[in-house]
Amino acid sequence: MRLTAFTDFGFRALMRIASEPDRAFSTAEIADEFGISRHHLTKTMAVLAAAGFLTTRRGAGGGAMLARPAGQIGLGAVMRVLEREQALVECFRADGGACVITPECRLKHFFAEAEEAFLARLDGYTLADCTLAPRARPVAEALS
Repeated sequence: MRLTAFTDFGFRALMRIASEPDRAFSTAEIADEFGISRHHLTKTMAVLAAAGFLTTRRGAGGGAMLARPAGQIGLGAVMRVLEREQALVECFRADGGACVITPECRLKHFFAEAEEAFLARLDGYTLADCTLAPRARPVAEALS
């Protein structure tokens, strides 16, 4: 199984934001820290906010914060939201894909079971279980 960069970025952002839940993080700050695309991360953060995992504010002092405590954000729920558009295999796509063996394929049932087991396992963990340690910030940045 391979997760998309979209999902990877989303989890990284949530883990960083959970490290200091009382302050807002800008997308630029998180993107710079992890060396990832700001544009791509902006889309990911918008999905996380729309799903109720983050709250966002624009302007000075703005940024993203957790919408609820990290212990109340299940990793399985996050995964389901971030991977919503990504079918594990072609025949799982909403349009059914174009696989010619779909009508007689027995493998897709095994994949469906495995995917559900994977998500069920993630349901046993929360963001609090994988929060990053707060990072040291320059004194001038910490005072602002």
